[in-house]
Amino acid sequence: MAITVTSLVGEEIKSILPDLARLRIIVFRDWPYLYDGTIEYEEKYLAKLAAAKGAVCVVARDGDMVVGASTAAPMVEHADEFAEPFENAGYDLDKVFYCGESVLLTSHRGHGIGNAFFDQREAHARKLGGFTYSTFCRVVRPDDHPLKPKDYRPLDPFWKKRGYAPVDGLVASYAWKDIDQNEETEHLMQFWVRTL
Repeated sequence: MAITVTSLVGEEIKSILPDLARLRIIVFRDWPYLYDGTIEYEEKYLAKLAAAKGAVCVVARDGDMVVGASTAAPMVEHADEFAEPFENAGYDLDKVFYCGESVLLTSHRGHGIGNAFFDQREAHARKLGGFTYSTFCRVVRPDDHPLKPKDYRPLDPFWKKRGYAPVDGLVASYAWKDIDQNEETEHLMQFWVRTL
């Protein structure tokens, strides 16, 4: 594999949005997100990312093909649902850098791209300056969920190795439509945090 990983900022991000939408729909359809995504929703959601001051999109390519992408932006530029738990817990939102999705095709996992995604997003936060914390969140699902694959391995060890840890009580709620549901439902999202 001739994989390259590069960071896009500002207007450059717009060029990758169709690929990012495609990857989000493919990757998040799997456990644990079970997201039944649409291009229409993705276009709206990602337009906000592209307009966010200080945003970055880290892109993995295999030759010319986009096989993965990872986003981040200052928390003050992200959804209110995600900022609220931090405000309630006494964090200064101006000091929190939010790492959004990391989506990577299964065919390209296990080659260090996940580390590159975190490396470049954290480096971007340090370059912007003023951030004390880096954070991301993951969906909370019950262990006995009927759609959980028997061979599922959570990414917790990887995240802990990167210095992140879940923070008790730092939980948001976000709605989307699951692949086995007829309408959107709320999902709990647990935040993991590390100091930069």
